[in-house]
Amino acid sequence: MDTWNPTDLTDLGGRTVVVTGGNAGLGYFACEQLAAAGATVVMASRNEQKANAAIAAIRQRVPAARVSFQELDLARLDSVRRAVDVLSARGSVDALLANAGVVGSAARQHTADGFELQFGTNHLGHFALTAGLLPALTAARGRVVHLGSISHRWVRLDTADLMPARYNNPRAYATSKLAVMTFGFELAARLRLLGSPVQSIVAHPGLALDMLTPLRPGIGLNNTSPAPQRRILAPVAHGKDTGAWPLVRAVADPAVDNGSYCGPDGWFQLRGRPAAVAAQPHARERNTASRLIDASEDLTGVPLEL
Repeated sequence: MDTWNPTDLTDLGGRTVVVTGGNAGLGYFACEQLAAAGATVVMASRNEQKANAAIAAIRQRVPAARVSFQELDLARLDSVRRAVDVLSARGSVDALLANAGVVGSAARQHTADGFELQFGTNHLGHFALTAGLLPALTAARGRVVHLGSISHRWVRLDTADLMPARYNNPRAYATSKLAVMTFGFELAARLRLLGSPVQSIVAHPGLALDMLTPLRPGIGLNNTSPAPQRRILAPVAHGKDTGAWPLVRAVADPAVDNGSYCGPDGWFQLRGRPAAVAAQPHARERNTASRLIDASEDLTGVPLEL
């Protein structure tokens, strides 16, 4: 994988990409970049009003954009099941960008199904969605892109206690992202072993901040930070628009291999051009990954059938 930016995208006409959480942040800019390359984008999110505002913002920049809304609440497994049914009925899915995620609060919160909010949304919701869409992805010889995080470096998975009662918000978030990555890498290994045409790739945005992100009408961004703060952070961070580049490259670039980890190539992977980067070895530990998948199947009631 060499240096790359969204202007290098080939024509994606005829390809359907489902983007979770596409109405804001990284997901919005991924949708904008993919639509500009001609992809048919399905913006899967909870709030139709916010999604419609995001679609309008995309069409201001890409008048011919093919973007539609799909209701999806990853914190509700019944919503995930309904979305799988609707998306599967559309036919093949060329790519799933599993971008959506939540950051919790100081107090523990829960999904509608009783899971710790961050693990339940960031990992379990996407696990169920991915498993449900595998037939549609297989039909298209497609790929799924999982959104990782540099925070995976500082935690380990305890598959016997994935959502500990003793709650710590930063640790819970990092654990959820490590689970996402561990699942993504193990899925790639299993798909390769079985000779499946589907690819599983993990990507991360580096340090992508609202304050360094260009404005879009109707897309809420907290980019009112003082100029001195922006100047201090600019050398080690970038905006959500640039942070979306590794995600989009992982979706669209055939040079990105199954099982790759795509992220910024700069110092500490905080910013830079999207390239193949190193994940911590514990994110690729296959015994832990197998236990994680077994636990995820039990918790969601969704089998991973390859």
